[in-house]
Amino acid sequence: MKTKADIATQEFQGPFNCAQSTLAVFAEDYGLAQKEALRIGAGLGGGCHSAEICGAVSAGAAVVGLKHGHFTPNPEQYAICREKTREFVTKFKEANEGTVVCRDLLGMDVSKPEGRDRALELDLFNTRCKDLVRSAVNILEELGY
Repeated sequence: MKTKADIATQEFQGPFNCAQSTLAVFAEDYGLAQKEALRIGAGLGGGCHSAEICGAVSAGAAVVGLKHGHFTPNPEQYAICREKTREFVTKFKEANEGTVVCRDLLGMDVSKPEGRDRALELDLFNTRCKDLVRSAVNILEELGY
């Protein structure tokens, strides 16, 4: 049986970015259609296409929000979501070189043409990024998502 991490990394190798692949495997568990998750995640890949926070991490934070977020004023629920998000981010950092920044995780800025070209040349999207998606999904599952 395929795990969520297996499915996410398989999707990542297809037409979807790191954030889309991470968010989509959890979406339906929280009442979000997979199609909508893919649309939401489209702008988050590659560190919001600026090599900032890894798209898999941004999507992971969105998954936390799907489970613990609030939609009416609720300071207690906000505090829970904030703490759960920090827990996820901390575990991701511990597992991945102490950072959540895309350009640091990849060793280059993929928001710039020369960085993206180099990442393609080194096959980083199919190797390193795929591993980061797997890491984010595994951490989310370990945390009960």
